Amino acid sequence: MAAAASGPVTRQVSGRAAPAPSGPERGQPLAVAVAELPVQDASGKRVPFGALFRERRAVVVFVRHFLCYICKEYVEDLAKIPKSFLQEANVTLIVIGQSSYHHIEPFCKLTGYSHEIYVDPEREIYKRLGMKRGEEIAFSGQSPHIKSNVLSGSLRSLWWAVTGPLFDFQGDPAQQGGTLILGPGNNIHFIHCDRNRLDHKPINSVLQLVGVQHVNFTSRPSVIHV
Repeated sequence: MAAAASGPVTRQVSGRAAPAPSGPERGQPLAVAVAELPVQDASGKRVPFGALFRERRAVVVFVRHFLCYICKEYVEDLAKIPKSFLQEANVTLIVIGQSSYHHIEPFCKLTGYSHEIYVDPEREIYKRLGMKRGEEIAFSGQSPHIKSNVLSGSLRSLWWAVTGPLFDFQGDPAQQGGTLILGPGNNIHFIHCDRNRLDHKPINSVLQLVGVQHVNFTSRPSVIHV
C-alpha cells in the first residue's frame, strides 16, 4: 500500500489528457493532517474536510473566490448537473470557496447551485493541496462554461461586490482553484490545480472519470461582447 503523503499533493493532470482514476484501494492517499482540516458550511458549522468523502466518492471543485465572474459562470453550469445523474453513479459534488461562510447562501442564490458547498476561509486546504496563488501565463483554450468577456464579467463582479450584503473580496483574489476526485476514505484519484482563472477542467471531462452521464450545457445565450 502506498505510504501517506507528508507534504502538499502537487500531482497535476494535464488539461489535455487525463488518465482514468485508480480504484479506491490504489488511490493516492491524502495526508491525514489535511483530511482533519476544517471547512465550514452555510451556517458556520465546522466539518473535517475528510468527512466530506469518507464514505463516498466525491468530485470536489475549489473555486477562486465568490466574486470571480468566471467562477460564478462555472458554478452555474455545475448547478445544471441533475442530482439523479450523480446518484446513479454514487458520486457527490462539492464546491469549496475561500470566503467567509456568510457568503455561501448569497452565492448559491446567484448561481442556482444546490449541491454541497463549503468554505476554507484560511485557505489551509488550498495551500496543502499545492494550489497556486497568482496567475501563470498559459494557454488554457476556450472554456465551454464561460459566457462573459473580461470587461462585462469584471463589471458584473464589481456590481456584486458593491450590492452584496458584505462589501469585501469574498476571498483572496490571487488564489487559484482546482478539481479533485476523492474517496471513499483519503484516496485521491485525480487532481488538477488551475494555473490561471481559465484553466479549470471542462465539467464533462471530470464527470466522465466518475461514470456520470454527459450533461448538455449548451442551452445558453451567446457571449455578448461589449
